[in-house]
Amino acid sequence: MPLAVIKVIEGVFSAEEKKRMIEKVTEAMVSIEGESLREKTLVLLEEVKSGDWGIGGRSLTTDDVKQLRATR
Repeated sequence: MPLAVIKVIEGVFSAEEKKRMIEKVTEAMVSIEGESLREKTLVLLEEVKSGDWGIGGRSLTTDDVKQLRATR
């Protein structure tokens, strides 16, 4: 039974975006493992509190990530 864990900072992604993440990760697993594993593929989406995520020694907040998304 495949298990994929996705961690994101809270308050960045909408409910629809999180739903799409789950669907697309499931599709990726099925494309590798085969259709028979679709109903056995577990995707767990965890939200990390703002400021509890760090890159390069610097904490990231929800606002930081929103600003990063706006520049893409």
